Amino acid sequence: MDLPGYVQFASRPESELNALAIYMWYHARALAKARSIASASITPEKYAQAALVTLADEAFALHFLQDSFAAGHFAGTWGNAAVRKGTHDYYNEHGLEGLSWENRRFVALGDANMQPGDADRAASAVRESLAQLASALDDKTGATVAADFNMPEPDGFNVCDESHFPPGLSKSLEIRAVAHVIAQTPVPALGQGKGALPRFRSEIGPFIGLSSAVRGTVLGGGFGSTQSGVGTTGGLEAAVRLGLGLEGILNESSDGLVFVDLGFRKDSNEQGGASIPGRSAFVVRWRVPFWLIPGDLIAATPVLAFTRPRKLKKMAMRSANSGLIPWQTGIATRIGRFQFVLGRELGLSFYRHQNVLISTPDVAPVNQTIVKLRSIGLDVPVLEWSIFRRFSVDQSSALRIQFYAGFDRPTSSSVVEPVRAQNPSLHTIVTGGVRVVFDWRHYRP
Repeated sequence: MDLPGYVQFASRPESELNALAIYMWYHARALAKARSIASASITPEKYAQAALVTLADEAFALHFLQDSFAAGHFAGTWGNAAVRKGTHDYYNEHGLEGLSWENRRFVALGDANMQPGDADRAASAVRESLAQLASALDDKTGATVAADFNMPEPDGFNVCDESHFPPGLSKSLEIRAVAHVIAQTPVPALGQGKGALPRFRSEIGPFIGLSSAVRGTVLGGGFGSTQSGVGTTGGLEAAVRLGLGLEGILNESSDGLVFVDLGFRKDSNEQGGASIPGRSAFVVRWRVPFWLIPGDLIAATPVLAFTRPRKLKKMAMRSANSGLIPWQTGIATRIGRFQFVLGRELGLSFYRHQNVLISTPDVAPVNQTIVKLRSIGLDVPVLEWSIFRRFSVDQSSALRIQFYAGFDRPTSSSVVEPVRAQNPSLHTIVTGGVRVVFDWRHYRP
């Protein structure tokens, strides 16, 4: 297929919107406006206003012209949103051999991964396009009197709402006028079917997974009023995870991950004098991004979903992209990705009844009381370090280290020994520590 044939093919009503045809659509309208205002006898104020409208069309056109050079764009995308984005991101990062319509070969990357050569190729085409616009603005043929001049407006074709071009588009596009510009763009890869490039998927959509963790915890004392020494304990966790993956949905620093964990936890004996034995607990953990304060998106959803859905969508996108105050933005480094996650994730451990030795100096004869105790532990991750992350077409795995703070609060107790002794006063333990978490997910095809 040659370039004129491809333009005719890409601009058919049954063809999906594509970068090349959108560029030609808006560039042609910018040229028409430029010729109109260049030949009109109008005041400088009106000329400036009309020129801004013309430049708006051209700027929008240039966005799609530049997109045509990105590997993730000319690789071609189809399928659901996760596959489209995953394919786009993969080829932009890893690169793809390209062949321009004027038969020049090169290796292209794209977007944030672009190299100087990518910028030079796109800049050459943009320069040619702007030169055409400058010539049109200087075209004084066909004088128009001020009374006959209609102030132009930006073109109204909305590429966000439409998925196909209107009928008759291919007839209105003048290929010869922009042939030198679009001939520099890469020939798109083959469409869906035989010979198509491999597709990739991003972590977008619902998933089911497994989570396991090893933790080390520092305890600021014990449950008894006299147990003030610092202690340590370790633990293991395992959980089933249900969630919605939205990582990197806007950019690499985004984190819109939502999940709920249901699992089990086993702690070792406490070391340090608090006399807390090994315990087990049922664990519930959840993670939800927030807009300004933790939980605001959850509270706003039932109200805004029916009254102001567009506002809710904007809040959700902002929440996924580090929130209104962007201190939650992920920071990628050579040794992993760091992110402050305070308020995004919360874990509750419901400890079962366990006999705990409480120091009670006023209780004879041994000055100790054995209490059957149940408690709730809360941990709030503050900083998260993602060491590695791997993703295939439908599965992902990651290893993360979380630094957290929390507390362990008694909820019920009864004295076991000495018989008929008074129930001692119990205190909440302040905790902190590190969780090493392995996360595996399976995404719906």
